[in-house]
Amino acid sequence: MRGPHNIWRLIRTAATMERTGAASVVLEAVDAPPALRMAARLLGWPFKWLGLKGDESLPPATRAITALGPAYIKFGQILSTRPDVVGPELAEQLKMLQDRLPAFSTAEARRIVAEDLGVSVESTFSEFSEPVAAASIAQVHRARLREGGQEVAVKVLRPGIAKAFRKDIDAFYLAATWMERLAPFSRRLRPTDVVAHFDSVVQAELDLRLESAAAAEFAANTEKDAGFRVPRPIWELSARQVMTLDWVEGMSLADTASIDAAGLDREALAARVLQLFLSHALRDGYFHADMHQGNLKVDLQGDIIAYDFGIMGRLDEYTRRVYAEILYGFIKRDYRRVAEVHFEAGYVPADRDIDEFASALRVVGEPIFGMDATRISMARLLAYLFEVTERFGMETRTELILLQRTMVVVEGVARTLDPHINIWHVARPVVEDYIRSSIGPKAVVRDLMRTARVLSRFGPRLPAMADAALRRQAAEEDRRFAPPRRERTPALRQMLGGGALALAGVALGVCLSELL
Repeated sequence: MRGPHNIWRLIRTAATMERTGAASVVLEAVDAPPALRMAARLLGWPFKWLGLKGDESLPPATRAITALGPAYIKFGQILSTRPDVVGPELAEQLKMLQDRLPAFSTAEARRIVAEDLGVSVESTFSEFSEPVAAASIAQVHRARLREGGQEVAVKVLRPGIAKAFRKDIDAFYLAATWMERLAPFSRRLRPTDVVAHFDSVVQAELDLRLESAAAAEFAANTEKDAGFRVPRPIWELSARQVMTLDWVEGMSLADTASIDAAGLDREALAARVLQLFLSHALRDGYFHADMHQGNLKVDLQGDIIAYDFGIMGRLDEYTRRVYAEILYGFIKRDYRRVAEVHFEAGYVPADRDIDEFASALRVVGEPIFGMDATRISMARLLAYLFEVTERFGMETRTELILLQRTMVVVEGVARTLDPHINIWHVARPVVEDYIRSSIGPKAVVRDLMRTARVLSRFGPRLPAMADAALRRQAAEEDRRFAPPRRERTPALRQMLGGGALALAGVALGVCLSELL
């Protein structure tokens, strides 16, 4: 429930970060400026005694995040993929948030399975293991079907998880609302819309029927992708709180030691992860939007396996083309074209200078070309991108939030496998292929054919629609050029209004007298 009572939640967040020592660790890791460090201390220190203790056996940041709850864990999962932003030590500590959180009891999981599926666990499964992975929203059990003996993965939602998320998100809404009121410059970032977007994503993730549908669609889209596998859902054993899928064995992409021991090429894996993501986003307009190492594994043959389809992203065809042109412009180092695409799409206000914007984009792109990835500070690049968006009045595009977030996570995964990866070099063949098929002459012909099909469907109604549109336009023109009506004086309006009220009073009195 939203309201001022959520101030307590925000205070306790700051207090927990201070009490566990996480505030100083995180601010130090991201090299926060002194002013921000001082502000954080002033907000958290007076309320330190109110903070949650957390698990004292864990490092400070992980301890604070796990104590605060699932919404914070989601954010920590993103940071765990970015050693270039938070440093390798903190990123390594946060990796446990991906799939190694404390599990709830197997007995409780079996109860939920039986209740949600309406079946007996003993009669349905010949084996049902202890949890093999536990994340912020659900945990996974390895099981075997009694009929047929097929090995499956059974995913079960955490008890009370919906209520826990609701508390966090309500507090986020309050913080976003006050941010917009007290810091007008933040409105272009649309913090309330960003939280609303996160809210809708989380609500979908809390219904495993929707995740089953996402897994089935994603598997169908990618079945011809070489070196990529998606476990398929078993519909008759999936419901709101339970999802059953094929069991697929693999090593976590975070386990680089096992990958090396298996003799797999980490550079090739890094490139494939990035190229697969771009291919799904551009080719299909439907992509896995939670691609941290906990949701990606690799088998002994080198095939990448995707798990956890609770957060998926969609892009319409126009947005995909815009995104591809922006990427292609960066790859070709044509910053003027990148700037033009931003203006054409309405991402930058039309009154801004396009040449200045192109120069600002050059500062973002040039450091990446010809430079070893280990020497590029992604934290500094992200900070500069934020300055650019503020300087040119760019608003947050909520339809691109998942795409941008996933791109950051996927790049982090690729860098973990290959610290020297050049994202532009790896992305080039995928983007060029999409440009050829979707923006070149073939795409023009295809668009014209689609337009013709739409017109043919509405053909019989086109004359009437055109006539109605022209009549509306003519009426608007008549109103625009008609002589202004003589306006009554304020005094006359007040007198007429008072007379009307008096008449209404008389009429009401007559009616009442008749009734009495």
